[in-house]
Amino acid sequence: MRGRALAEIETWIFDLDNTLYPASSRLFEQIGARMTRFICDRFGLEPEAAKALRKTYFREHGTTLRGLMTVNGVDPDEFLHDVHAIDLSVLAPDPLLSGALGALEGRKLVHTNASAGYARAVLERLGIAGHFAAILDIAAAGYEPKPLLCGYRELIRRHEVDPGRALMVEDMARNLVPAASLGMTTAWLKTPLEWGEEGAQGDEVHYVIEDLGLFLAEAASRRNR
Repeated sequence: MRGRALAEIETWIFDLDNTLYPASSRLFEQIGARMTRFICDRFGLEPEAAKALRKTYFREHGTTLRGLMTVNGVDPDEFLHDVHAIDLSVLAPDPLLSGALGALEGRKLVHTNASAGYARAVLERLGIAGHFAAILDIAAAGYEPKPLLCGYRELIRRHEVDPGRALMVEDMARNLVPAASLGMTTAWLKTPLEWGEEGAQGDEVHYVIEDLGLFLAEAASRRNR
């Protein structure tokens, strides 16, 4: 299975967390801590038990939220509002990434397991919100998280994406498998987080990225040759 040459890509689709900002910011650790606190408060669990439940739900359902909805009937909007009430000041504007996105021809979309409001706030903080035409969030995906197919299909339908001319960037390699199955070109962004590597050795990963800004800048230069 081979992906398209970067010069042929018309739509660029990006994950949000640990992809459009560096994992070293530890922003998702804040979200994880709030997830643990939510579970502790809701079910009267100790933190270690709550963390274990989070890991189980993540492994078995794709996200903690999906597990809480499926098993415990938790209201997704209540959960998302709570866990996304975090401090975004740890994120710094990224002018290099912004410049690369601006130089890159084609539509840019965000496909995230988070909420649209949170995604917009992160993009604004990074100084890159203006480069994106739309956000496909977890609610628009019917609360079915990546790597379930619902969100990918809704992204294609809602934004009239030609999968054969689209590239998806993810820090979690397993989330690229359904994108490739639908005909998209894929790019895995390596991070220090070991759980992002699951599926990285498969044929569904067409490009491996060390630095997103440099990758996009190179893609832009190829298109302009």
